[in-house]
Amino acid sequence: MTANESIIQIKQVERTFHVNGRDVHALQGINMDIPRGSFIVLMGPSGSGKTTLLNLLGGLDQPSEGSVLVDGMRLDEVGGESLAALRRRIGFIFQSFALIPTSSVYENVELGLRISGSVPRGEWGTRIRRCVAAVGLLPWIDHRPYELSGGQQQRVAIARALAIRPQIILADEPTGDLDSKTGATVLGLLRELVDNEQVTIVMATHDPAATAYATDVYQLRDGAVAAHEVRA
Repeated sequence: MTANESIIQIKQVERTFHVNGRDVHALQGINMDIPRGSFIVLMGPSGSGKTTLLNLLGGLDQPSEGSVLVDGMRLDEVGGESLAALRRRIGFIFQSFALIPTSSVYENVELGLRISGSVPRGEWGTRIRRCVAAVGLLPWIDHRPYELSGGQQQRVAIARALAIRPQIILADEPTGDLDSKTGATVLGLLRELVDNEQVTIVMATHDPAATAYATDVYQLRDGAVAAHEVRA
């Protein structure tokens, strides 16, 4: 595939939850065609469907209607080892960092490799150090999360996601707990992954500063796409 071909296709996706005897339409008629090597920013208020959409893209949930395809595979039609193999090509970054507080930077990144199984064991050490260096944390590789700033912890989470050699990174509010300067550093690092490694990033955020780093910005409102802007 070339960089311009679609890696993710979202076709007429609906997601409805049944809550207290009524239907809540979290997503309504979502259509997206996401090229490989793009940086997609999902903007919108809380409850607009951003996190629900990320869960569908990561194979953590299934649509009520419509389909999500990743590299041509329809996620609701694959299961077992095929779905597990697909998830191993997806890196996740969360607002809460999701780091183990008693483990070092090295060990937290290593955990991602243990879970994914996407990199041969003999390459782990080199891969971990390379990814930690890429986020500027090699001098802190033996430190625990409580010895790091919030921005440094988020960079550990990025290194962990990057270590598994993902084709896709799904990021849910990765700058939500960071100050503007640190957030800009994290956003710049994510854009470098897109430009230099052809990683595809889909990020949900409230942060308007993120749009400056995006290739595409989708505005979600009440579970639907209200606007789509193509950027540089």
